[in-house]
Amino acid sequence: MLCATPWPPCGPKLINLGGHFDLDALNERITENEGRMAEPGFWDDSEAAQKVIDNNNALKEKHDRFYALENELEDLEAGFELLQDEPDKDLQQEEEAKIKDLQEKLDKYEMQLLLNGPYDHNNAILEIHPGAGGTESQDWGSMLMRMYQRWADQNGFKVEVADYQPGDEAGIKSVTLLINGENAYGLLKSEKGVHRLVRISPFDSAGRRHTSFASVDVMPELDNSIEVDLRPEDIKMEVFRSSGAGGQHINKTSSAVRLIHLPTGIVTSSQAQRSQFQNKATAMAMLKAKLYQREEEAKRAKAKAIQGEQKDVAFGSQIRSYVFHPYTMVKDHRTNYETGNGNAVMDGDLNPFINAYLQWELAQKNPD
Repeated sequence: MLCATPWPPCGPKLINLGGHFDLDALNERITENEGRMAEPGFWDDSEAAQKVIDNNNALKEKHDRFYALENELEDLEAGFELLQDEPDKDLQQEEEAKIKDLQEKLDKYEMQLLLNGPYDHNNAILEIHPGAGGTESQDWGSMLMRMYQRWADQNGFKVEVADYQPGDEAGIKSVTLLINGENAYGLLKSEKGVHRLVRISPFDSAGRRHTSFASVDVMPELDNSIEVDLRPEDIKMEVFRSSGAGGQHINKTSSAVRLIHLPTGIVTSSQAQRSQFQNKATAMAMLKAKLYQREEEAKRAKAKAIQGEQKDVAFGSQIRSYVFHPYTMVKDHRTNYETGNGNAVMDGDLNPFINAYLQWELAQKNPD
């Protein structure tokens, strides 16, 4: 049993995590799945069978991780009791380091428990589009690109630059990142919207303060089980030479691919791969994701009788503000979570914002 004492401080948090799921119900679902897997004819439909296995593995991982964290907490409590009887400076430092490590594990576990959307476990397609403002906003776009790349590296995700359009003087005109790994979309969906920067411009010789905007769009990468109506006659394909950062050509042949969906005007591009065939497949996957997202947003808008989520890249529409003058502050306007350590955020420290968003999203779904 978990100790009822307030120490370690992560103890109550582990107990509260039970509120995100019912352990008894979780065990029942695992038992039910294992019963189905033992039935004759289970593999008659291999695709359905694999979904049951994948679901059961995810449930077992959730179950096992909770009890692994509980065991770590019990070890900490035993160490604390030992310190009560025999104070020891070295042991205390060791216990404090373990508390910090466990707290970080609990935070990550809590985020994963909150990821229960239909595509939260998928890879993510993330696009950055600077708003009006020329070099200022294009530089801001490149700063956001670096932020997401650093976040991905710190959290074990693989990043590919599918499409990169360099800015005229600095920064980017647009970029598309493919972020691969478990829960990539569920974690990054919080970033969808307009991001606003206030700073002293490095491009202004007078040293004046500037405000820049960039929009971030995030979509799940879809597998073949999701059907999207894509007719070949509706797609126009263009090829061009790949360009890297700085505008240099990274491929001497026209291997990069741009797809234009004629009925909607949606455009996707890929230049990450060396072959035209691979780039076309990537661009097609991106187009499929965009069209699916468009359909889902239209359904939500109709059901709720509201406008879609798309907003102008302008003042007043931002989801998050990054202020570096006259003070340092990053604030999310949906959750009201904020921090004064803007440099850490730009270096990829986004998990507190992501966790706050997931908690906020849960509250929106369950207002009571």
